[in-house]
Amino acid sequence: MSQTLGNSSAPFFCSWSGGKDSCLALYHALREGGRPRLLLTMLTEGGERSRSHGLHITVIEKQAEELGIPLVTRAATWDDYEREFISALRELKKDGIEIGVFGDIDMDDHRKWVERVCSSVALQSHLPLWKKARRDLLEELLGAGFTATIVTVKDGVLDRRFLGKVLNASVIEEIEREGIDASGEEGEYHTVVTDGSIFSHPIQLEMGKQVLRDGYWFLDVSVK
Repeated sequence: MSQTLGNSSAPFFCSWSGGKDSCLALYHALREGGRPRLLLTMLTEGGERSRSHGLHITVIEKQAEELGIPLVTRAATWDDYEREFISALRELKKDGIEIGVFGDIDMDDHRKWVERVCSSVALQSHLPLWKKARRDLLEELLGAGFTATIVTVKDGVLDRRFLGKVLNASVIEEIEREGIDASGEEGEYHTVVTDGSIFSHPIQLEMGKQVLRDGYWFLDVSVK
């Protein structure tokens, strides 16, 4: 696995959840001089929402538009997720993409999975946030001017009153007072990023209802 992009002009895809970590990883890759070719987002089997964050496809599409990077999606159940992901990687490889950028921070199982699926199609994997202090990454995100709104919380772990809150210093401290690591790296919560230096324009969201699915509370958001 490459720890830097090496060849600064190397074309890469970014594994895109729509949330803060994938966004910050993309930000790092761009600052390293990488050339973004595509965003890759995995969707639920119906093809309407992102697999982990529950974001409607129109929100993901709007992010891609404001980032100026084409979007590729694949729909999958959890059971065939890996197969569909590898199939997508195979197509990206044929299209001349050499590197995949991922937003994982310090979960070893996640890193091993990323390395395995990328190596299976002879792609390099790059994790620019790897082993950086979780709190430092949050501060970097805010310092770089990104706007991230909490759209998913794990039921019984983080109270649903956090849904719809924009991450800032006070919200981070509030999460920590709940005894939760504020990075959410272990799935305590997920976000959607709607603004920052790499976006052409801010994305305005309409806040919808809260829905409990598969042990998570999701805030249904749509583009205004």
